[in-house]
Amino acid sequence: MDMVRDIRQLPKAHLHLHFTGSMRPTTLLELADKYGVHLPEALTGGEPPKLRATDERGWFRFQRLYDMARSCLRAPEDIQRLVREAAQEDLADGSGWLEIQVDPTSYAPRLGGLIPALEIILDAVDTASRETGLGMRVLVAANRMKHPLDARTLARLAVRYADRGIIGFGLSNDERRGMARDFDRAFAIAREGGLLAAPHGGELTGPPSVRDCLDDLGAARIGHGVRAAEDPRLLTRLAERGVTCEVCPSSNVALGVYDKHEDVPLRTLYEAGVPMALGADDPLLFGSRLAAQYEVAREHHGFTDAELAELARQSVRASAAPEEVRKRLLAGVDTWLAS
Repeated sequence: MDMVRDIRQLPKAHLHLHFTGSMRPTTLLELADKYGVHLPEALTGGEPPKLRATDERGWFRFQRLYDMARSCLRAPEDIQRLVREAAQEDLADGSGWLEIQVDPTSYAPRLGGLIPALEIILDAVDTASRETGLGMRVLVAANRMKHPLDARTLARLAVRYADRGIIGFGLSNDERRGMARDFDRAFAIAREGGLLAAPHGGELTGPPSVRDCLDDLGAARIGHGVRAAEDPRLLTRLAERGVTCEVCPSSNVALGVYDKHEDVPLRTLYEAGVPMALGADDPLLFGSRLAAQYEVAREHHGFTDAELAELARQSVRASAAPEEVRKRLLAGVDTWLAS
């Protein structure tokens, strides 16, 4: 029987973490008090809110809670604190590389406009990375609930700031709204500018949304992607092309995509050879961070330490980390497994 090793000591990369959703609950309470924001009980009760987003009413409630939390981020120092604390939490969970996802248009009204907001975010990421030692980059995500022309504007801006730490372009929010192909030009702009394409798909809707991400958006990674497990041919395609699914088990259960942890198809994806990068998605709302996702794989899906190490390797290989960082993290995985 394998020795049970400490998951937090396993070097890994974190590729699916949303900006506001990375906030510590205590920080949210302090910022709400600072700005006189009245938070609903779902955000102040000390436990993750009860969520179920498989219908539009449930998704609206989830988005409303997220927007309430985001409204507490009003000054550059708030952004700096959020990013610094996110880096600290990731380091404690064994992360050696973090790609944090953000739609800067959501923060622009309180931070002086779109460009100032993005520069504040990038400065905060750069500072936190230097101060904590955690490698960090940014993935700019468009909102599929907004007009595709807005996404093109955002893609051009992301490309413009690629030398400041932006490594990818995504598409988030309710995948039941807005066709992926409507955003194809935005993703073409991003890819032509050297950015990695990582749209959300295969979470709230099934395999067709994953195929759309591949065919229409040129996805190199898929945010979530778990519903691909319902289509064996799609699994084969993902495996053969080496497209990584950023799987967030706790999020899937919290939002009602699956009823319980055992239902999340981690084994199906893993055994089909689909690369995975486990992610925490929105710890503020789902109540667990990166290491907990590996614990789910261990406790609910029977992943051995050797298999957990392979999941960690897959996360590193799918990252945009420089080669020297990848080599260091992969060597650390081997050391963890040999200990």
